[in-house]
Amino acid sequence: MKKGIVIKSTGSWYTVKTEEGNLIESRIKGNLRLKGIRSTNPIAVGDHVELTELKEDSLEKGQVVGLISKIIPRSNYIIRKSPNLSKESHIIAANIDQAFLVVTIQYPETTTTFIDRFLVSAEAYRIPCHLIFNKIDLYNEEQTALMNSLIDIYEEIGYVCLKISAKKDIGLDQLRTMMADKTNVFSGHSGVGKSTIINSIQPDMKLKTGIISEAHFSGKHTTTNSEMYELSFGGYIIDTPGIKGFGVLEMEKEEMSHYFPEMFKLLDGCQYYNCTHSHEPHCAVKKSLEEGKIALSRYNSYLGLLEGEEKYRN
Repeated sequence: MKKGIVIKSTGSWYTVKTEEGNLIESRIKGNLRLKGIRSTNPIAVGDHVELTELKEDSLEKGQVVGLISKIIPRSNYIIRKSPNLSKESHIIAANIDQAFLVVTIQYPETTTTFIDRFLVSAEAYRIPCHLIFNKIDLYNEEQTALMNSLIDIYEEIGYVCLKISAKKDIGLDQLRTMMADKTNVFSGHSGVGKSTIINSIQPDMKLKTGIISEAHFSGKHTTTNSEMYELSFGGYIIDTPGIKGFGVLEMEKEEMSHYFPEMFKLLDGCQYYNCTHSHEPHCAVKKSLEEGKIALSRYNSYLGLLEGEEKYRN
């Protein structure tokens, strides 16, 4: 029995990198399914698995293939609605160490509602998330001040924020250090510079894979195949068309504030245990908002999620 990590998923076949560093094309043994998750794919990129090696006579020259018999329990995973079965989910990545959201003040603008939607999703999936403020070399004084005010908001909450310029090679060493020996995913609007960042920290990546093109993340692709790529300085980056659609399929309104860390720590101070922090009296969250301890932009994002406003999803 061997152990390995799934680095590529293509339908019924999975590429597994074993602990010895070998790549084995593998299939699932029998009717393997995960308890508690209705999914169109029982195994996802990032899964740690156990497998046995077999010689497949039907393949050319009796090629050695793997038979996956066990999935090691996941630390987390990202799902989205299956493109074919609306009632089923599709797991697009598992065992993610951290996510990075690439933010730009202009060229294009990343709104606080988009940032907060992503952070809420990351909190719900128990995935540590960091913010990368890119293109700092292009901003004027007013735009730089806006960026710094946003950084103050998110760092106060506890999120790590990086200021970088992929074009000018500013701040990339710190990013490499943070990514090293971890499984990483990137997201952000088309045009914020994801591909430029990746190709700057891993110059041969584009030649090998054409990874993370802006078009790939623009939502035009419908494929559900994912792949992990090894970084030369240690760790992996996951390339998947589902990351831009990173969202929660089911989120109860009563739990919404739990995914805003600055609100969650105040819940015991509210008069009502099921306080929605929108209209109730003696609300600790609204009191902190009035005192300037919670950012108005964050509170508005929370209300947008609470009310299910469609604009919040854009």
